[in-house]
Amino acid sequence: MNKIVGKEGLSDKVVKFEIEAPLIAKSRKPGHFVIVRVGKKGERVPYTIAAADPQKGTITLVIQRVGKSSEKLCQLNIGDYVTDLVGPLGKATHIENFGTVLCAGGGVGVAPMLPIIEGMKKAGNKVISVLAARTKELIILEEQVRKFSDEVIIMTDDGSYGEKGLITNGVENVIQREKVDLCVTIGPAIMMKFVSELTKKYDVPTIASLNTIMVDGTGMCGACRVTVGGKTRFVCVDGPEFDAHQVDFDEMLMRLKAYN
Repeated sequence: MNKIVGKEGLSDKVVKFEIEAPLIAKSRKPGHFVIVRVGKKGERVPYTIAAADPQKGTITLVIQRVGKSSEKLCQLNIGDYVTDLVGPLGKATHIENFGTVLCAGGGVGVAPMLPIIEGMKKAGNKVISVLAARTKELIILEEQVRKFSDEVIIMTDDGSYGEKGLITNGVENVIQREKVDLCVTIGPAIMMKFVSELTKKYDVPTIASLNTIMVDGTGMCGACRVTVGGKTRFVCVDGPEFDAHQVDFDEMLMRLKAYN
């Protein structure tokens, strides 16, 4: 079992945990995720690793309360134990010096974006991060993102913080003013769809992380099937990151409705 050594509420429905997992902390790379189970009869739930500290032997997970299993996890406190924690799983993000990388994160999608931002910056890229949420209270991990970004743009639907508008407004403003060599987007599927459509118009290569559709995390349940470039792929074993311009987001959105 894995001990919880840190807990912080980022908003009403979002909690950040620091959990002891020394082997995972040493081997994890940006883009990797873990499977978490609370209780012997608990559901196996995949969560992307937001950060890791190999010296302390801990990993950081950011959890949004959306159902029974996530609520059960969020009720745990410092000193409690997670029953099972398996990983790292999935394919790591391809990190290299592309030039200028635009990272577009929406809502809790900023958590899995954080290690990518850090990795891209350490690889020598100019990193411009666009963070978006409905309102100021839902912007998370801003301080950590600023640490590894050359510029941070905040977009809120209601204008309560940063600039008023959608994430696509912020992304387009950057693309129109300077050359962007790569865009990485993580967030709700509908957000990633419109970011992808925008960057395709400007011929900017774009990577999207489709972790929101994962269930089992090992390829056995088939719930994370997506069509990429006309071929069926499984997000948990073939991804979670794909060429956004090749993803059939309409199909993905339709299938996500099954979980409503």
